[in-house]
Amino acid sequence: MDVLGIDEITYGADDLPACKTFFSDWGLKLVEETAGLLAFETLNGCRVLVRRADDPALPPAIEAGPTLREVVWGVSSPEVMERFGAIVRGLPGAYEDAAAGRIGCTDPNGLAVRFQVTRKQDVDVQCAEMNTWSHRPRVNQRSPAYERATPIEVGHVVFFVKDVAACEAFYRKHFGFVQSDSYPGRGAFLRCADVGGHHDIFLLQTPDPKAGLNHVAFTVRDIHEVFGGGMHMSRQGWDTQLGPGRHPISSAYFWYFKNPAGGLIEYYADEDQLDQHWEPREFEPGPTVFAEWAIEGGLDGNTRRQRNAKAPEGKFLTDKPKS
Repeated sequence: MDVLGIDEITYGADDLPACKTFFSDWGLKLVEETAGLLAFETLNGCRVLVRRADDPALPPAIEAGPTLREVVWGVSSPEVMERFGAIVRGLPGAYEDAAAGRIGCTDPNGLAVRFQVTRKQDVDVQCAEMNTWSHRPRVNQRSPAYERATPIEVGHVVFFVKDVAACEAFYRKHFGFVQSDSYPGRGAFLRCADVGGHHDIFLLQTPDPKAGLNHVAFTVRDIHEVFGGGMHMSRQGWDTQLGPGRHPISSAYFWYFKNPAGGLIEYYADEDQLDQHWEPREFEPGPTVFAEWAIEGGLDGNTRRQRNAKAPEGKFLTDKPKS
């Protein structure tokens, strides 16, 4: 495998204090802070940077307002870096920073794309076992309940693109990405290599094509951490866009929030794992294709019920208030 996944992302934002609170609530570890920079890490060392939007060191933005400005992909070896170096030198926005150990270019959507030998570490985390009718590995053990989430890594990014065919060809032809599924002429789910999760990047062309960030997704352990993380964010006052819910295409459970650093942000778990035998499918866009089920407005972190729903009045659902 050449590309192993996302190593680092950088946002350009306006309100760094709000971003500091948000990403801390999200479950990331703050590892560096200056007047113009916030640096966070996930459990495996994937970095999330937030810089002031007017920082001259940032690559150009693909849209107005707070948004993602750079994606750094981790590769498996110096030999891959050498091979990719020869490729990017012939592409728009060719970039090399020998001191940082990075090379890169600009994709057809205007996004700064970078590569480095991966700096993420393997982590060993305990995850919930799922008992089904035919497979029951969890014996004499409860499933976990989480008070908040601690994301493992940045799992995927999703962009609105002006030309989905050109963007898909860029990642597949030059860097070996593989198509998992598609909305013909409208969207492409790509994974870094044959073997991996359902997608590492999703490219979406709307009827009125535009460039922009849709969302960044963070992998958590299991469905229970999706719920725990989402309810913690709800208790902290952050707004749900949609969720919790489940995607039929990737099988992943999700919960989306609005992000002060730009676009949306997602907790997700239990996505499909694919290999070279997978045959890409084609879908027509639609609400039921996007979500098998989903809760509009999210859950209230205190009542554990749908937001704005009446809270239970007794200790048990069968309790009746005294007249």
